[in-house]
Amino acid sequence: MLAVLRNRAYRHLFAAQVIALVGTGLATVALGLLAYDIAGADAGSVLGTALAIKMAAYVLIAPAIGALGGRLPRRTLMVAADLTRAGVASMLPFVDQVWQVYVLVFLLQSASAAFTPTFQAVIPEVLPDERDYTRALSMSRLAYDLESLFSPALAAALLSVITYNWLFSGTVLGFLASATLVVSVLLPSRTASPAPRAGATAGTRLFFTDPRLRALLALNLAVAAASAMVTVNSVVYVRHFLGLSADAVPLALGAYGAGSMTVALVLPRVLERVPDRTVMLRGALLLGAVFASLAAITATRQGSWRWPALLLVWAAFGAACSMVLTPTGRLIRRSAPPGERTAAFAAQFSLSHGCWLLTYPLAGWLGAEAGLQTAVATLGTIALAAGVAAVRLWPAREPAMPVDRDRIHPEPSHPSPTRPPHTLTTSA
Repeated sequence: MLAVLRNRAYRHLFAAQVIALVGTGLATVALGLLAYDIAGADAGSVLGTALAIKMAAYVLIAPAIGALGGRLPRRTLMVAADLTRAGVASMLPFVDQVWQVYVLVFLLQSASAAFTPTFQAVIPEVLPDERDYTRALSMSRLAYDLESLFSPALAAALLSVITYNWLFSGTVLGFLASATLVVSVLLPSRTASPAPRAGATAGTRLFFTDPRLRALLALNLAVAAASAMVTVNSVVYVRHFLGLSADAVPLALGAYGAGSMTVALVLPRVLERVPDRTVMLRGALLLGAVFASLAAITATRQGSWRWPALLLVWAAFGAACSMVLTPTGRLIRRSAPPGERTAAFAAQFSLSHGCWLLTYPLAGWLGAEAGLQTAVATLGTIALAAGVAAVRLWPAREPAMPVDRDRIHPEPSHPSPTRPPHTLTTSA
C-alpha cells in the first residue's frame, strides 16, 4: 500500500492531510477545555451546539464550493482554506464569550468544507491508475482512524508540560504546514471539456440522477446511524451502563478505530477481485446485524462478558463502516464526469454530514430521554432500512463509466499572460 507514496504529488498532499488532521485533533481537545473555562458545567451544551454548527457549515458551504470548484485554481483554493483555518485557530486562545466560540467554529469548519472536497476531487487525477487510487483511499481512511487515536494521546502528553491554549498553536502550525505542502506540488489541469452543470446544487442533482449515487445516499445514512451510536453513546455505555472508569472510554473508541483500520488495510486487495457494490452493500447490511448484537447486550443488565462483547460490537461497527466508506471515492470517480467531480465530492461531503446532523442529536436525545434500548432500536432500524434501500437502488449491472477525454497536463504555478490558469469547465 505504501508504494503509492512514491508519487511525489500524492505524497505531499497526503502529508498535508495528515498534518492538518493532527492539528484539528489538538484543537478539538483544546476547544473542550476552553468551553469548560467559559461555561463550566454547561460546557457540554456549548460543545453540542458547536458540533451542530460544524455540521451546518459542512452542509451549507460544501455545495457552494463545489459550484466554484471549476472556476478557481484548486491549489489556490486549498491553500486559502488552510490559511483561513490557521488564522481562525490563532484567535481561539483569546476567546472569552460563548458566541465567539460559535462564530469561530463556523468560520473554521467553513474553510474545512472548502478544503476537503477539493482535496478529495484532486486525488483521482493525481493517481489516475485505479489500483493506486484504491490504495490512496485506504490510506486516507487509516489517517482518519489513526488521528482519532493519536491526537488525544499527543494532547495529553503536551498538556503535562503546557497549558491548553498552546494546543491551538499546534493547530496553527499544522494548517500552515499543510498549506506549504500543497503549494509545493503541481496539480493536474484539464483542457476545455463539455460544460459542467452550473450552480451550487449541481453535485446534489447528480446524486439524484445517477442510480449508484442514489444508493450512496442511503449508504451514508446507514453509516451515520452507526457512527452516531458509537460517537455519542460510548461514554454512556462505558460509564453508566457498564459502570467502568473513564479510562475505558478511549478503549471503546479505539476498538471502533481498530475495526475500521483492519478493513482499510485489506480492502485494496479485496477490491481487485470483488466489485465495489458487493463490498459496500454487505458492509451496510452488516450494520443491521451489529445493531441486533448491540440490542442483545443492552437488554442484559449483568455479566462480566458485556464489556468484551461491547468492544467486539464497536470493532464490528468500525469494520462495517469502513467497508462502505473506503470505496466511496471510487464510486464517485466512476459516476461523475471529470468536469463535475469537484461538485460531486462536495455534494457527498455535504449530504453525508447532513445525515450525521440528523443522527447525532437523535442518538443523544433518544439515549437520554427514552433509554439506550430505544436508541439502539431506532438507529438500528434506520441503518437496516437504509441498507435495504441501497440494495434496491444500486443496479446489479453497472452503468457505463463517464469517459475522460481531457488531456492532462501540469497546472502552472502562475497565470499565463495568454491563457487563464484554469478553464471555467475544470472542477476537479
